[in-house]
Amino acid sequence: MKAIIAPAPLPISDPRSLQDADLPDPGPPEGHDLLVRVEAVSVNFLDIKMRLRSYTAAPSAGPRILGWDAAGVVEAVGEAVSLFRTGDAVFYAGSILRPGSNARYQLVDERIVGPKPETLDFARAAALPLTSITAYEAIIERLGVERLGIERDGQAAGRSLLIIGAAGGAGSMGIQIGRALGLTVIATASRPESAEWCRSLGAGAVIDHRAGLKNGLDAAGIGEVDYIFNCADTDSYWEPMIAALKPQGRICSIVGAERPVDLRLLAAKSASFSCESMFTRPVFGTTDLIEQHRLLGRIARWIDDGTLKGTARESLTPISAATLRAAHEKLESRATIGKITLAGWAD
Repeated sequence: MKAIIAPAPLPISDPRSLQDADLPDPGPPEGHDLLVRVEAVSVNFLDIKMRLRSYTAAPSAGPRILGWDAAGVVEAVGEAVSLFRTGDAVFYAGSILRPGSNARYQLVDERIVGPKPETLDFARAAALPLTSITAYEAIIERLGVERLGIERDGQAAGRSLLIIGAAGGAGSMGIQIGRALGLTVIATASRPESAEWCRSLGAGAVIDHRAGLKNGLDAAGIGEVDYIFNCADTDSYWEPMIAALKPQGRICSIVGAERPVDLRLLAAKSASFSCESMFTRPVFGTTDLIEQHRLLGRIARWIDDGTLKGTARESLTPISAATLRAAHEKLESRATIGKITLAGWAD
């Protein structure tokens, strides 16, 4: 099968950083596995991180197939599969423990796969899984919005969510999921085009993080917030986040701290802090693994009924090492808004 490999931790300017390869097809699916014919993929900062440590993290593993966002068609199913059939269109992020989606065929557990939104083509659907899972788990499961914030008609009425780094992939989905739950969403963005993007997704206010979170919230007439979803930087925002949080508020970050943080600062407000990694369930094989299938199904329904909209902004073709390097380069510039997708394999 056609595949794109990361043979060594090289800068994206080096043409050897991502290479076309012909590899054996994955073995027949067993158990809960689906064999998916990949039609489109998208890129995330995770791909860049893993490309740059493809050898150093696991020197005996050899070249790696990256990619943790895909949409495609089920080609075959394992004997325990009950959620999908051959021919079904699906979308998923997969598991970081297994070969990624930058290949013509991929094995993936059905319990972390969702039915592709009917209103989206493969390219636009491939932009959604990783960021949707991340934002959904962070807001609904880690922050507990649906469990703790329901006040009227199943909505988190009157409560507020601050998203730091809101113009990125997870932040873009976070804005929309927050709005779907009835939250007032405040986004941080520093560039005019990023701010406009956040407003177009439903942010009720956009503040410039460079002026300070509390200053920006005060200037917008908001004051403190109930929830914070940090998609940018835990270290530099630690104290500003706590200052901007209401008593008994909750913070969730998708970015690990590089140095120790002072948990004592949370105590006076009885505030809580949690981390989100969308790979926790597949990596540890948790008993609730199927929840990712269910949440992707909910995301697909929200897309199809217009509650959410896709975040794909640019699509490259074909899926090849050259176009994937171009996508990585664009992402590394940190000037992109929305997601970059790749669709269609070269003959």
